[in-house]
Amino acid sequence: QVQLVESGGGLVQPGGSLRLSCAASGSLFFKLLTMGWYRQAPGKQRELVATASSAGITNYADSVQGRFTISREHANDTVYLRMRSLKPEDTAVYYCHTHRGSVDYWGQGTQVTVSS
Repeated sequence: QVQLVESGGGLVQPGGSLRLSCAASGSLFFKLLTMGWYRQAPGKQRELVATASSAGITNYADSVQGRFTISREHANDTVYLRMRSLKPEDTAVYYCHTHRGSVDYWGQGTQVTVSS
């Protein structure tokens, strides 16, 4: 069983920055897992934001490329999402994700609101 707990969301003005954290725990080998961040805006489907493989290979949605950075810290089984130059369209609930085989694991989500 894998537990994922996100934190770091909040209200920020356009152009501002936030850093989200996702702490992983449970029966897992964090170093071997691909970790990801997804988001879901009101009335929209959940979409991929960024992923970081166990080898450190990262992947970003076109909409956040150059503004967001995903990173992972193996020492404390945590993955981060650094968000800069935030836009109102980045407003969403952000979810941490991983999978082991065919089983998906999600965090509870953290709200990010970009508004003046």
